[in-house]
Amino acid sequence: MTVKDDLHHLVDELDEAAAREALAYIQTLSLPAFLRDAPIDDEPETDVERAAVAEAEAAIAAGEVIRDEDLERELGRG
Repeated sequence: MTVKDDLHHLVDELDEAAAREALAYIQTLSLPAFLRDAPIDDEPETDVERAAVAEAEAAIAAGEVIRDEDLERELGRG
């Protein structure tokens, strides 16, 4: 049995919450090492950053979003 076979077997045994946690961890493994090893950004959020996040969340809530396909077409890539 290969390592990947073992992983598949273990994943099949996980409940949904554990599978979600495992997925998040495994996704980090696909990142380049310099990103995986980068320190956590622990600087406090500024008022400008908080305002930008609030503005983005309000736009999303209002449905002011653009589909990936539309953006690609708008940028001439699709």
